[in-house]
Amino acid sequence: MIAQCKDQGFKTPVWHVSGFLSKIFKDRFTENQLKKLGLNVRQIEAVEYVKKNGKITNKEYQKLFQISRETASRALGELTKKRILKGSGSKGAGSYYELM
Repeated sequence: MIAQCKDQGFKTPVWHVSGFLSKIFKDRFTENQLKKLGLNVRQIEAVEYVKKNGKITNKEYQKLFQISRETASRALGELTKKRILKGSGSKGAGSYYELM
């Protein structure tokens, strides 16, 4: 079942020990959907990075795309404003962004 979910682009099912309950989530952040939201290539690649790694920091965004801290902050802020990413709640070192 897990392999079939992955093949169809769904997240891994959630299993509960007390009984059988499977929650299947569809990936709502496909490349086509992100393009429709007006994201640029770097932002789409950043979302893919978060899907793969679970989170992204401003420093990682800077390093991935060879850009300034300010440019990374603006891009991550736009992804947050569009409700694609959410911040960790902390500021400065140690802060990160993950999918909504």
